[in-house]
Amino acid sequence: MSEGIVDRIFTGGGGEAYGEAQDLLLKYGNRHGLIAGATGTGKTVTLQILAEGFSNAGVPVFLSDVKGDLSGLAKSGSAEGKLHGAFTSRAETIGLDLVYDRFPVTFWDLFGEQGHPIRTTVAEMGPLLLSRLLGLSEAQEGVINVAFRVSDEQGLPLLDLKDLQALLVWCGEHADELTLRYGNMSKSSIGAIQRDLLVLENQGGANLFGEPALELSDMMRTDVDGRGRINILAADTLMSAPGLYATFLLWLLSELFEELPEIGNPDKPKLVFFFDEAHLLFDDAPKALVDKVEQVARLIRSKGVGVYFVTQNPDDIPEDILGQLGNRVQHALRAFTARDQKALVRAAETYRPNPRFDIEEAIKQVGTGEAVTSFLQAKGVPGISERTLIRPPSSQLGPITPEERAEVITSSPIAGKYETILDRESAYEILLKRANAATEEAEAAERAEEEAERKLEAEKAAQKAQKAEETQRAKLEREFAKARRYDGKNYERSTSSRRASKSNSIGETVTKMVIQELKGTTGKRIVRGILGGIFKAR
Repeated sequence: MSEGIVDRIFTGGGGEAYGEAQDLLLKYGNRHGLIAGATGTGKTVTLQILAEGFSNAGVPVFLSDVKGDLSGLAKSGSAEGKLHGAFTSRAETIGLDLVYDRFPVTFWDLFGEQGHPIRTTVAEMGPLLLSRLLGLSEAQEGVINVAFRVSDEQGLPLLDLKDLQALLVWCGEHADELTLRYGNMSKSSIGAIQRDLLVLENQGGANLFGEPALELSDMMRTDVDGRGRINILAADTLMSAPGLYATFLLWLLSELFEELPEIGNPDKPKLVFFFDEAHLLFDDAPKALVDKVEQVARLIRSKGVGVYFVTQNPDDIPEDILGQLGNRVQHALRAFTARDQKALVRAAETYRPNPRFDIEEAIKQVGTGEAVTSFLQAKGVPGISERTLIRPPSSQLGPITPEERAEVITSSPIAGKYETILDRESAYEILLKRANAATEEAEAAERAEEEAERKLEAEKAAQKAQKAEETQRAKLEREFAKARRYDGKNYERSTSSRRASKSNSIGETVTKMVIQELKGTTGKRIVRGILGGIFKAR
């Protein structure tokens, strides 16, 4: 079977001797699909050959590389490969002219280590998906919705995690007034959300939010030869945070749904999206989220996007969504438990019967690289189920080396576009400016108040000094009025009066003593004469 047919993808050979071509018609490629099967049954190879087929048809592809094996799409397979003999034999069996080839690949990585950084903003993620990402309760989800409303009303762009953290702090400080307007907004709920944001940040979730944000057009490119580029998200490290992984892919689907125009029923999809480990999307998911996935799956096909869920068991997919998956590749299921038996029965019931074999038994018996397939036929009718031998890939089976990956990243048409983080003014910076302005205003008011207090104290001191001076002046005037004068310590009588009194008393004492000694009239006259002269001279 040649790969020259441009309206279909050859997936393998079915029928009695695997000689009947099993094709996925491109016009129904946007009707979604399912790749299921136990670990080690060949799901990754099926994903790889479908990605190659869509790329050859000019359809861009997005897929997540959980184990690191799909990086081999960037390198051609080789006749020196250890599986070349097995691949050649299988190609002859199913009628394939096997030609090895490489494909145009763009590597992406949330952590920016194994590919171009891939980001979105908190605002673009939205409150519903963000609440799912954080695992919030209903009350906490209400707080997130209020925060987004405040962001819109007050012009506070939410770009990265620190923007949301700063806005939640502001909401906590104004919780009373926000509660009156939007309903109860407790500080305990805000604190719980802040803790969840810290956990997300520690898991590397901060790398998901920021700018420059992903432009969907960069994922929908075709190469110079018209082949669709295969976008590979490095998910081996990301899988350590399964909630972050599932929420990011669901966000990407939602963005495609919201931004792409309606195109009806195209001849081929505009983009094909493979969701590996799809059960992570639905584990413990609230009904609102499951409803959103169902809505996206139902409506996004009219925008030319095909979604293919890859999981171990079809039972992992909610029934309403499973019913929309028209193209199916079912690898082997292991029915060891009662639950596995029920899941096997349900899986078999979703396939169109084939009179040649029992589908339930076939699903248990198919070997590695073999599957029960059913693709949509004319008018969108499910094709009859077939046991299909899956074709070998044209690209390398298994990962490329880190050096080869680095070379692909460097030569990418978007190299350098997302590597440098842009941190423009947003909620964090605006609220910080407001806080700084409020602090400066408060400090200025405090300084003005202190200056006013100093002036008041100075006026009081001046008034007190003036009053004391007036009191002192009045006191001096009273003292002087009493013939006293101030000697610095106390008030005393005039010193001239004291000296006169003192001199008189001394003179009298001396006179008495001399008169006592000089007995006689002549002596008395002499003494009196001398003393009289002295006093007269004075």
